[in-house]
Amino acid sequence: MESDPIKLSPTQPGDGPSDAERFARVRQANQSELAEDYVEMIAELIELHGEARATDLADRFGVSPGTVARTIQRLARDGLVESQPYRSIFLTSKGRELAAAARERHLLVRDFLLAIGVGAHAAEMDAEGLEHHVGEETLAAFRRFLDRGTA
Repeated sequence: MESDPIKLSPTQPGDGPSDAERFARVRQANQSELAEDYVEMIAELIELHGEARATDLADRFGVSPGTVARTIQRLARDGLVESQPYRSIFLTSKGRELAAAARERHLLVRDFLLAIGVGAHAAEMDAEGLEHHVGEETLAAFRRFLDRGTA
């Protein structure tokens, strides 16, 4: 039994966010995605091994040490990490806050996907991308949905 295809009608002014607003949000999410992924991984490495090293980050992300070095310089400039050559990388308080928020968002999206029947591997993979693009209203709806299931 085939269902009718979904027909999208063009939005009218006042129907919702403008194209410019939607694309600006995506651009902002893309810009913060790298920083969030790095601070989240640094926090995880520190928790697991007591330190985060550039070589560990390169291995985990599958990128070159040079890419990690450039990213760490950018994160240091943004006040998220502290690092010296040939030393471990540490999160600043601002970096720890961002890492905790990113981790919480990731787990919430993953748990929501699991709750609606997505397999564990797919939920983990998809949460990695979705977590950066989901707004607060949607996250709140995910929380309400999950809270109903545990009540």
